Amino acid sequence: MADVRVIIQRDSEREERVVTTGTTAADLFAGDRSVVAARVGGRLKDLAYAVADGDEVEPVEISSEDGLNILRHSTAHVMAQAVQDLFPEAKLGIGPPVKDGFYYDFDVAEPFTPDDLKRIEKRMQEIVKRGQRFSRRVTGDEEAREELAGEPYKLELIGLKGNAAEAAEGASAEVGAGELTIYDNLDAKTGELCWKDLCRGPHLPTTRNIPAFKLMRSAAAYWRGSEKNPQLQRIYGTAWPSKDELKAYLEFLAEAEKRDHRRLGAELDLFSVPEDIGSGLAVFHPRGGIIRRTMEDYSRRRHEEAGYEFVYTPHATKGKLFEKSGHLDWYADGMYPPMQLDEGVDYYLKPMNCPMHNLIFDARGRSYRELPLRLFEFGTVYRYEKSGVVHGLTRARGFTQDDAHIYCTKEQMADELDSLLTFVLNLLRDYGLEDFYLELSTKDPEKFIGTDENWEEATETLRRAAEKQGLELVMDPGGAAFYGPKISVQARDAIGRTWQMSTIQVDFNLPERFDLEYTAPDGSRQRPVMIHRALFGSIERFFAVLLEHYAGAFPAWLAPVQAVGIPIGDTHVPYLEEFAAKAKAKGLRVEVDSSSDRMQKKIRNAQKSKVPFMVIAGDEDMANGAVSFRYRDGSQKNGVPVDEAIAEIAKAVEDRVQV
Repeated sequence: MADVRVIIQRDSEREERVVTTGTTAADLFAGDRSVVAARVGGRLKDLAYAVADGDEVEPVEISSEDGLNILRHSTAHVMAQAVQDLFPEAKLGIGPPVKDGFYYDFDVAEPFTPDDLKRIEKRMQEIVKRGQRFSRRVTGDEEAREELAGEPYKLELIGLKGNAAEAAEGASAEVGAGELTIYDNLDAKTGELCWKDLCRGPHLPTTRNIPAFKLMRSAAAYWRGSEKNPQLQRIYGTAWPSKDELKAYLEFLAEAEKRDHRRLGAELDLFSVPEDIGSGLAVFHPRGGIIRRTMEDYSRRRHEEAGYEFVYTPHATKGKLFEKSGHLDWYADGMYPPMQLDEGVDYYLKPMNCPMHNLIFDARGRSYRELPLRLFEFGTVYRYEKSGVVHGLTRARGFTQDDAHIYCTKEQMADELDSLLTFVLNLLRDYGLEDFYLELSTKDPEKFIGTDENWEEATETLRRAAEKQGLELVMDPGGAAFYGPKISVQARDAIGRTWQMSTIQVDFNLPERFDLEYTAPDGSRQRPVMIHRALFGSIERFFAVLLEHYAGAFPAWLAPVQAVGIPIGDTHVPYLEEFAAKAKAKGLRVEVDSSSDRMQKKIRNAQKSKVPFMVIAGDEDMANGAVSFRYRDGSQKNGVPVDEAIAEIAKAVEDRVQV
C-alpha cells in the first residue's frame, strides 16, 4: 500500500506523519475519546474520512464549538429516528443545531404532548445504547429523490441545493453548495439500515458517542419560516458532552426561569402587557414606573453633565421624511402601516428618531464652533415585530430609546468616540453591570456606501477607542450596516448570559441624504460626521435586563420601595409612620405595613416584594427612639437610632450599592 503524508495540527503544534492509504481520521486520533470529528483543509469531516496525501488534519473535540454542533445535530437525527419509529406517518423537516441545543421539525397529524416527548426521549435512549453507526454516502439528485419520495420537505430541499439561505434557517445542515449526501444509521452488529436522512454532516461516529441529552419542549413552526407554508411541529432538545454539564445547564435554565422578567413583572406588580392594548405594547404600573423614572432621571443627569442637549420629537410624521432617510426602503416591513390624513397624505408612527434629529440640526445654520453637537432624547418608537418574536419587554412593538446623535467634524471624531465609549461603559457600571466585552462590526464589501477611505478611518478610530478600554474585542467581519461601522457593548448578567447593550455607529448616509452642513473656520460648507448612540437600547429592554440581572432584588436606589416599616403591634404604627415621614422628607421611598397581618407574615410579604430594608419597631425601640433593621439576606441589627437608620438607608441609595 502506498504511503500517505499528512500534517496533524493540534493548537500551535504541527506533526508530520506518514501513514498507509486508507488510514482514517479516526485512526489518527485513536484513543482520544474526546475527538468526534476532524477539520481537513479547513472543512469539517467525519472521523471515517480516509486521509489523502498532503492533508492538514486538525482534531475536533466534542467540547469545542464545532464539536458541540456535531453532537447536537447527531442527537437531532436520533430524535427524528425515534419520532418516525413511534409516529410512522411523520414527515421530516429540518433538524439543525442551535445555541445550547437542537430542534427538528415534523409534519404530524396532532401536536406533540408532554407524554409524547417522554416516549420519544425513552426511544432515543434505546437508540443511543445500541450504538448505531452514522454512515455517510454521496448520492445524486435523482437518486435522492427516489429514496426520499415519501418525504416532501426533503424533496423541496433537494431542489434548493446550493441555495441554503433560500431554503430555510438551519437548512445548511441538510444541503450545501457541493455534493448531496445521505446519512444511514446502521445497526452496530448486523450493519442493517435502521434509518436514513438527507444531511450534509458531519456526524458523530456512533450514537453511543452521545453522552447526555434531554428533550425540552415542542412548539409550532412554519416550514421555511414563512406563514404561507404549512405549520409543522418543532421539538427542541439539548445535548452536552457529560451528564454533569447537562445537569448544570438545566439548573441554569431553572434559575433563568425564576428571573424571567415577565414572571417577576407580574409578581412584583411592575408592568403588564394588556391584551386590550395589543401584543408588545406594555404599560408600567406605579412601582414599575418608579424604577423607570429613577433610571431615566439618573441618565438625564449624567447626560447633562456630559454636555448633551435634550430634544423632543413627535411620535408620527409624514411618510416623505422616511423616504428621505431611506427607512421606507430598508425598514418598511418593520414599520406600522401608514395612516392617511390631510387628503391622502401618508403618516407613519416613527421607527427611529434620527431623521427628526437631523431636521433639528438643519433648522438653522450651524458653525464649527457648535460642534460637537450632542442631541439626546427619550424618544418612543414603534416597530411592527412579528407576533412570534415579540417577547415581553425585550422584544416589543412600542418602546422608548435613550437616543443620542452626535454631530462633529472629522477631526473631532476620534476624541468623541473615545469619550463616548468611556461614558457609555461608566454609566452601565452605575446601574450594576460590570462584565463587558466589545464587538466591532466592519464593512460588508457587497453592501456599503461611502468611500473605502472613510470606512477605513472610521473603523480604525472605533478600534482604537475600543482598545483603550482594556476589554476583550471581538470582530464581526461584514456585520456593519450599509452606512458605517459599529461598536456594540456586550454585557454579561449575574448568571452569565450575554446581552447586547449600547451601540455606537458612525453614519456616512444620513448627513448626505439630509444635506447637512456646517460652516468651517475658512468659511466653506462642510459635511458633519454623524454618530448614532443608544445607551440602553431601549428603556423597556434595559428595565427587563436589570430585572433579570437582580432577580427583582434591585439595589436600594432603584427599588420602588426602599424600606418598609413593620410594627410588632398596632400601637407601634404611629411611631413608624413618623419614621416614614422623616425618611420621605429626605427623598426616600418608605412605606408602613399597617395591615392586620401578623408580624411574621408582614416580614414574608416584604421579602417576597424584595424590599431592601425592613424597619421593625416594638416597645423597646419606641422607648429608645430607635428601630431594628432586618435586611434582605435575613440578618438583623437591633437598637439603631432613628436618625442613624435613615442615614444608613440614604447612604445605600446614594452609593447605589446592593444590600
